[in-house]
Amino acid sequence: MAKITDTVKVLIIINVLFFIGSLSMSETTHPLFNLYYFANPAFKFWQPISSMFMHGDLMHLVFNMIALWMFGSAMEQIWGQRKFIFFYFSAGLGAVLINSAVSYFQVQSGMQEMIAEGFTQSYINELLANGRLINGYDWFYTYYGSMLGASGAVYGVLVAFAWYFPNSKLMLIFLPVPIAAKYFVPVLLLGDLIFGFTGAATGIAHFAHLGGAIFGFIMAYFWKKNSANQHRWN
Repeated sequence: MAKITDTVKVLIIINVLFFIGSLSMSETTHPLFNLYYFANPAFKFWQPISSMFMHGDLMHLVFNMIALWMFGSAMEQIWGQRKFIFFYFSAGLGAVLINSAVSYFQVQSGMQEMIAEGFTQSYINELLANGRLINGYDWFYTYYGSMLGASGAVYGVLVAFAWYFPNSKLMLIFLPVPIAAKYFVPVLLLGDLIFGFTGAATGIAHFAHLGGAIFGFIMAYFWKKNSANQHRWN
């Protein structure tokens, strides 16, 4: 097990404190700190950051924090504190960006479908203003729902770890066989891609995972490349 680094330790403590706070004030903290669709009146400008410290249940928190400890500590040792902090929050915001873009497409497509079926825009706006929905139109759940969790940022860290340590052995809980990171991570992301488009596993922000992974890979790719070039010239 990797020795926990200072920044990772602080991030874990903050996540735990947010979780404890959400248990003691569940009816008030979630609307404030979860990430809502940007057109939803519940949306606040701080939610893209605050939602990264919120978790739905204990297992959600535990899995994310274990991954952050194992993979984040290794990356902080390589990059240092400031670079790791920048990476972590950039990957998390990348997850928010991709998930929000997908949500926007789903909401707009749903509205257009209803308009094509004879509903007026003013009627749809009235439904949204009153917090109502019509069964059979999934986009309402996107509009009213919220996203929470450190998974997007953690996925970015996981992808970076696999890029720097491709032959490190990782294990799935339901498949206790060591798998090289260069195979483990693509399979994990493929699952998110399939579930995201098919909707087979609901209640999980698959596109946020993919967004964090994409932004994490871009940063890790160029940082490793630049580091190699610097060593080459030194």
